[in-house]
Amino acid sequence: MRALSELVDVDESAWPALQEEFARSGVPVRVLPAERPRRGRSCLLQLQLTVRSALGAVALHSGGLLVDSGWVRIFGGAGPDAHDALPSLARVNGFPADPEPGWRPEGGLVVAHDVLGGVFAINGPEAEGLGRPGDPGEIAYFGPDTLEWEPLEVGHGAWLSWVLGGGLEHFYRGLRWPGWREEVVGVAPSHGIVVEPCLWSAHAQGGIADACRRPVPTAELVGLYRSETARLGLAGPGFLGHHADGRPPPD
Repeated sequence: MRALSELVDVDESAWPALQEEFARSGVPVRVLPAERPRRGRSCLLQLQLTVRSALGAVALHSGGLLVDSGWVRIFGGAGPDAHDALPSLARVNGFPADPEPGWRPEGGLVVAHDVLGGVFAINGPEAEGLGRPGDPGEIAYFGPDTLEWEPLEVGHGAWLSWVLGGGLEHFYRGLRWPGWREEVVGVAPSHGIVVEPCLWSAHAQGGIADACRRPVPTAELVGLYRSETARLGLAGPGFLGHHADGRPPPD
């Protein structure tokens, strides 16, 4: 494994450029503080990425990003991991307690969730064998309305720029409702919104605006999608991330 100094002490860290991008973005971005720097450093060691990369910079320098009033939650590495907070990359992906050479989550690295429980993940080298679309290193998205993965055909850095550049407005067309921003901003980072009737059901044709919506723990949303894919005979989604069980994790 490369030492921490090799990952941090580099020319042209991506973080200053990202901060400028956050400030210029027409999309609201809340950068959560790096309250646990030691966790950020440990996360970077496990990722084995330098801070030249957007993923490495976000992992080391933040507790995550709440984008578009919290519609998309991008995981950082240095957050507090309290039961009601945005979980860290390490917690969501089940990182070992101490960095382990060669370890990686099966299928790919989960880097973000949206408020409806959709999942953004970076494909790992074995993604094709697991039925995950897209090439290794590219972002794939598990949709709460389709219960399937779709390839986005870009890497993490380009995906983050697309998010900050307003790409979410078109991507979520049909999944937003009048007053969604005011509703979403009040949902805790550890929670999402469950929609009833389900977004994938024939009964949901009236649209999400007329559906019943309520906040639930993200763990409940992910569990619902996993059980529904099995009930409907769809391909299992594979790894969608670990989530808090309501108990604060050890520091």
